[in-house]
This record gives sequence, structure tokens and C-alpha cells, in this order.
Amino acid sequence: MLVTYLEASRDLCETDSILFGAALAVCRIIGAKLSTAGRATGQSSAIPAWRIRIEERIAKDRALIGRLICFRSGNNRPRIVRTVRMAFAGTNVSLSLPDIMQKLTERIDDLKQRIAAWGKRIRRYTESSTRFNQNRLFQSDQKRLYKSLERPTVSGTGPAPNQADTVAQCNKMDVWAAVVEPRNHSSLTRSLAKW
Repeated sequence: MLVTYLEASRDLCETDSILFGAALAVCRIIGAKLSTAGRATGQSSAIPAWRIRIEERIAKDRALIGRLICFRSGNNRPRIVRTVRMAFAGTNVSLSLPDIMQKLTERIDDLKQRIAAWGKRIRRYTESSTRFNQNRLFQSDQKRLYKSLERPTVSGTGPAPNQADTVAQCNKMDVWAAVVEPRNHSSLTRSLAKW
């Protein structure tokens, strides 16, 4: 049966695929494990698996925090109550206890601390990876590194502006003068014109 496939193959790639398939079939029949190292069998993601798992945990804990806050504010729907019971499973906390609000607050704070710790772990990895890549690029192609550093950051990804600077800038520009006194618009326009 293999001979007919090999005779019909037109190039080396087809022959390689046929032989690999045959070897894989034989290994499955005899129960041997075949190393797939070096073959493009699975797509690897640029994001590490541990980071994806942590981001999933963060999303689950954020949803749990939302449900706990709903319960604390008086929402007693069955789905919310079931989630709160699952959150306190394995503990001796009953939902009818008088100090349930304190226990809810403690649990929410614990979850927020876990989320913050996971976020810091991801942030440390991202910063370390960025430094490593920049160092490697500096060693290989300094010009490209400096060009990449000169590019402006995409809007919304940079650090937040300082609130005091923003307020000072708005006060300096006198933004509200045109809104409060629209009658004096022409003199305001002349004073702001830069010609």
C-alpha cells in the first residue's frame, strides 16, 4: 500500500509527508512514542501558557468579586447566592451569620490582593522581557533600537498624565472664559490668536 503512494508522489515534500505518516501509523500500532521535535505539528503562541492561565484566573476572580459585591449590596438572586456559597465552600461560614458582611469584605479584599499580585507578576515579566529584547537589539542593530524608542507611544498605552499638570494647563488656557462670557468672543479670539 505504501508503494502506491510513494509512486504517486511528485516531489520531496509529498514523499516526506507520506513517510512520516507511515512511521506515525507504525508507532501507534506498536505503541511506541514518536518524538515530534523539529516538526511543525503545533502552533506555539507568543504569550506564555502560564500568563494565559494567570489572566484567566484574574478574569474569574474579578467576576467573583462582582458577584460578592452584588450579594453584599442586597442582591439575593439564586445564581448570586450559589456563587457566594461556592466562594465560602470549605469554610465554616454560613450566609445567615450576623457577621457575613465582614466575611464578605475580607474575602473581597483577599481576592483583590491576589489579583494585584498576579498583575505585578505579569508586569515584572513584561518589563523583563522588554529589557531583554532591547538589550539583544542593542547588540545586533543599535539604529533600529533607537528608531523603535523614538516612535511615539500609541494613545492610551502610555502613563497617565499628572492631574496637577493638567489642571494647571487648563487654568493657563482659560478654557471656560469662552463658555461663561460668549459676548466677548471676538476679543477672546484676538487675544488667543498666535499671529
